[in-house]
Amino acid sequence: MSTVDVVLIGRNEGARLVAALGAVQGQARRMIYVDSGSGDGSVDAARAAGAEVVLLDLSQPFTAARARNAGFAALEGDSPDLVQFIDGDCVLEPGWIHAGRAHLEAHPQVGMVTGWRSEINPGATPYNRICDWEWHRPAGEILACGGDMLVRTAAFRQVGGFDPTVIAAEDDEFCTRLRKAGWRLERLPLAMTRHDADMQSFGQWWQRAVRTGHGFAQVGYLHPEYFVTERRRVLFYGFALPLAVLLSGVLVWWLPLLVLGLYELNYVRSVQGLRRDGVPPGDALKLGVLLVLSKFPNLLGMARFHLRRLARAPMRIIEYK
Repeated sequence: MSTVDVVLIGRNEGARLVAALGAVQGQARRMIYVDSGSGDGSVDAARAAGAEVVLLDLSQPFTAARARNAGFAALEGDSPDLVQFIDGDCVLEPGWIHAGRAHLEAHPQVGMVTGWRSEINPGATPYNRICDWEWHRPAGEILACGGDMLVRTAAFRQVGGFDPTVIAAEDDEFCTRLRKAGWRLERLPLAMTRHDADMQSFGQWWQRAVRTGHGFAQVGYLHPEYFVTERRRVLFYGFALPLAVLLSGVLVWWLPLLVLGLYELNYVRSVQGLRRDGVPPGDALKLGVLLVLSKFPNLLGMARFHLRRLARAPMRIIEYK
């Protein structure tokens, strides 16, 4: 039977980390916790739970990619066959590792499997609810997934792990290199983790959307064929339409009405898409607004990446919690 170790990463996750550590106990051979400068007692909590702790060097910018690489490096010398990566605000579902391991053992061409992530408190805020909707995607062969994944050690080594300079959507970038290396990626129709977004304010949601836009731009710069549709939508709704209105001024009186109609059409289509995914009507109406508005913070994130790139400035994380 394949050996499995777990790498958790976190930064000031508090009670969420305690729950994450507790859920892993007994499901893996070793548990590595990588801390990115927490000041809330996370390190002590991890040690008390029996995890081996890795502290990231404070002199370098934190990224989730860098933390996951550090966790994997801590396993070298006694390497497992498979590594389960989990974010510190997620709780592993019972039975997931057993199912994921069995699937990888039966399908040697598959380099990584993931499952379904869901929100612990989806009804608490619209921002949590939209996260819950984002997580649930069809099972089968996939292009990429989020940071919770069960990966073959051989596949991880082959592609050199995560790119530590990618501050958002680093999991998409990693998955893209896995696919280019010839591995298949799959999502199993099974519950894998429960996530606690804990987004209480519009400002938190906005910052998360800025980070998402940064990921669109950075991963798209590294892999031009990826996030193409997402970048086009952001540029059209977040930049081109507002620019058209500004340039036209009062000279073309009907253009603002046309632009408004395009945004309304985008909203209607967003609501329809949410309804097709099973989102209740009331929630769909609220979440549709967030999907339309998201193009503007996404645009800011894309611009931030390119400004940093041109200035050769460090790629620093964008936090929303």
